[in-house]
Amino acid sequence: MTQALPLPSLELASQRLHGGETTSVQLTEQALARTMSGEGPKVFTRVFQGAALAEARASDVLRAAGLARSPIEGLPVSVKDLFDIAGFPTLGGSRLLADAPPAQRTAEVVQRLRQAGAVIVGTTNMTEFAYSGLGINPHYGTPRNPWQRDEGGGRIPGGSSSGAAISVTDGMAMAAIGSDTGGSVRIPSALCGLTGFKPTARRVSMEGVLPLSANLDSIGPLAPSVRCCATLDAILSGEPLGELHAAPLQGLRLLAPTNVVLDGMDATVAAAWERALSLLSQAGAHITHVVVAPFGELADINSKGGFTAAEAWAWHRHHIATRLSEYDPRVGTRILRGKDISAADYIDLLARRRQWIAAVSAQMADHDLIVMPTVPVVAPKIADLTQSDEAYFGANGLILRNPTLINFLDGCAISLPCHRAGEAPVGLSLAGLGGQDRRLLSVALAVEQLLASAQG
Repeated sequence: MTQALPLPSLELASQRLHGGETTSVQLTEQALARTMSGEGPKVFTRVFQGAALAEARASDVLRAAGLARSPIEGLPVSVKDLFDIAGFPTLGGSRLLADAPPAQRTAEVVQRLRQAGAVIVGTTNMTEFAYSGLGINPHYGTPRNPWQRDEGGGRIPGGSSSGAAISVTDGMAMAAIGSDTGGSVRIPSALCGLTGFKPTARRVSMEGVLPLSANLDSIGPLAPSVRCCATLDAILSGEPLGELHAAPLQGLRLLAPTNVVLDGMDATVAAAWERALSLLSQAGAHITHVVVAPFGELADINSKGGFTAAEAWAWHRHHIATRLSEYDPRVGTRILRGKDISAADYIDLLARRRQWIAAVSAQMADHDLIVMPTVPVVAPKIADLTQSDEAYFGANGLILRNPTLINFLDGCAISLPCHRAGEAPVGLSLAGLGGQDRRLLSVALAVEQLLASAQG
C-alpha cells in the first residue's frame, strides 16, 4: 500500500490521545499490524510486539491519571538498527553480527525516547553498516519507496535510514530516529516526502550507537513536519521542550551555491527547486547565487575515501580479515578503501577539514543559511541499481554529494518536501553552521508554511 501524504503530525496525534479519541494501545496495535504486511517485513529487522504493547498500556495508565511525560507520550516510534537495545545484538543491517553478544545497555537516545513516553515499535532496516545513501540491502531486502511503488519493481527509499523512512510513510511508526553521516536522515526523507533533520553532531549522544565515522556521525529524526523534528530533537539532545516559532522570511539572507550542488540535477528536481526559490523571493528572502569555492574542493579532499573509509576500516578490519564474504560486496569494497589510508593521510585530513570549515564559514559571514536541493535527482529504480555496479556507485555518489557537504562542515541541516501533490518527492535543504540548530528549525518552520500555502 502507498501511504498518501500528508501524514498526521505528532502534535495532532497527541491531541487525539489527550481528547480521548484514541489510546496508545490502539495506535500501537495499528502500527504493529502494518509491520506484518506490505513492506513491513523489509522495513523492520526486529519488532518489539510484546514490549511495545506493554509500553503503550503503561502510557495509557499514566495519561488516565493526568500524567504525560512529554509531547510524544504514547506515540509509536521506530529506531534504526544501529542503536543498542539491551538484550539483543545490534545488527547494523548485516547478517555478520547476528551471533554477536547482546547489548548490555540500551543506547542513550533510545533511553531518552522511552523516558519521554515513546513506544518503541522496533529496529528498522538500513544499508549494511550505514555505508550507502541508496538504502539497498541484499540481506534483509530493500523497502520500496511509496512513490510508484508498484511500477517496475519499485524505487529506492534512500539510505542509509531506509526502513526508518518507510516505517513513517506506511504508518508503522509516527516518527523514526536515524543516523546521518553523509545524508542518511535527509536523503530518505527527501526521496520519500518526509522532513528529516540532521543536528549539529555533538548535540546528541552517540553512546550505544554502532559507528560509521566518529568525525561525521550524527543522530536525527525523520517525521511528518518541522515541529515533529524539533520536538524529537529536543528530547534526543536533552534540551528544553520550548515552543517553536516561525522566523520571519522577510530579509532572510540565503546563500544558494551555483557550483557542485546543481550538477546532474534532473528536470523534476530543477522545477521544484526553481518554484521554491521563487516563493522564497516573493516572501522577502534575499537569495545570493554564488560559487562556494570550498565545495569544489571536497571531492579532492576525500579522494582516498575520507573519514568514512578510514574510520569504518578501523572498526571493521578484524571482521573483514576473516569474514569479508559475509558483507554486502558493495559495502565491503568501500570499507576496504580505508586500508590504504595512512596515519599521515588521516592527520592531513583533519587539518584540511579545519581549513575547509573556516573557508566556508567566512563565505557564510553575510548569510543566515545555505539553501540547495537535498538530492539532485528523484529516486532511481531499485532494479537499475542492483543490476549494475556502475549504476549503483554512480547514483550513490550523486545522491550523497549535497548532504555530505554539511556533515563535513560539522553543521546542521533539514530537508523539507518541496514537490507538489502527486509529483515525485523532492527535498529542499536548508543548512547552517554548527550550533545554529534552533535558528535553522525556526526558519524551516516558516519555509514549511510557505510551501504548504503554495499547495493551495
